[in-house]
Amino acid sequence: MSRRTYLRRRILVFGGLGAFLLAALYLPMTLLAPLPPASAQSVATVVPENPPVDLSWPAFGSSAVGAVGFSGVLASNGPTTPRPIASISKIVTSLVVLEEKPLADASAGPTITMTAADTALYRSYLARNGEVRSVWPGLTLTERQLLEVVLVASANNYAESMAVWAFGSVPKFLDATRDWLDRNGLHDTTITEPTGMSPANTSTTEDLLELAKIALAHPVVSDIVGSQTVTLPHFGTVTNTNELLGVDGIVGIKTGTLPEAGACLLFASTIDVDGTPVTIVGVLLGGPDHPTIDVAIRALLASATGGFRQIQVVTAGEVFYTYSTPWEQSARAVATHDVSALVWAGMPITTHARASEVRDGEPGDQVGSITVNVEDSTQVVSLDLDSTIADPGPWWRLTHPFG
Repeated sequence: MSRRTYLRRRILVFGGLGAFLLAALYLPMTLLAPLPPASAQSVATVVPENPPVDLSWPAFGSSAVGAVGFSGVLASNGPTTPRPIASISKIVTSLVVLEEKPLADASAGPTITMTAADTALYRSYLARNGEVRSVWPGLTLTERQLLEVVLVASANNYAESMAVWAFGSVPKFLDATRDWLDRNGLHDTTITEPTGMSPANTSTTEDLLELAKIALAHPVVSDIVGSQTVTLPHFGTVTNTNELLGVDGIVGIKTGTLPEAGACLLFASTIDVDGTPVTIVGVLLGGPDHPTIDVAIRALLASATGGFRQIQVVTAGEVFYTYSTPWEQSARAVATHDVSALVWAGMPITTHARASEVRDGEPGDQVGSITVNVEDSTQVVSLDLDSTIADPGPWWRLTHPFG
């Protein structure tokens, strides 16, 4: 065999072996290697606007509005320091008594017999020109009827009689009241007696909005303060001192009148916002008289109603990310369902979206999420692929060894 033939054969053998080894390495490397990921490219989205609302504030006193299910004060006007609250004090008195002497929703409760001491209270408050209802030794009323005289007729003598019946004395009632106020976070409210006749009974508009929510959450108190009239033995039909009940959706809560406090009203109104009921709570302290503040409160409520909105923040199928692979396949990350939020005017709405890289996937695979924040509320929506991202196949892999 000639040397040239020998070398040619060796070249063919080793060349073939090299090609075999190269194929043995190349084919698994390209056919089995992980695919390059498709990065998520964000799509510009717009958070709906929530502009502020102009409220028709009274030209006197201190006022504020909030709503059940919304924390704190939504808007306020006038001084925010503690002011005399007059007979709004009776809401605190009733709630404290009901904690000591619980009453089932439909129950009349125990029967209380009035004594000579109650008659003396009547004469005392009458002499001070306080709101009273007559009483005599041996008169019997149930606990619920006692609450109705206090909250509907706003009788001062019955408020003190009720406090003494529940706790044995006014000082013991006041000890329980201070504890109750502290536990309920009403740290800027001071109660020195159970009726509100003392100007030393004070509170802030912020505390009173919270008190309104507590009162509405109590089934007995909310039912009584929402009653335009009650029928009581010996007294007949008693009309609520709150003349706005039933007007503009108003469902309570308590009037107050005192020279040092002016005309006051802690109120609540139920409105409809795109099919969702919303209970507005509000307070006005230091008005000139009740007819004047009633007009002012109706104007305030009318303007506040327009401040509640149902805003759709996310729409099902809305695109938040797109994917495009090196092998020319594409898909989108879309929201799986709508998200709407009941908001107050000017309340910030924020969204935060995130999505992961994708190498392959089917429609409906979750690839991310969007978080919607409105005040203290958070909702999370899944982002799913809307089309398939599949393996590109062997030919693309073989011809794209480096992805």
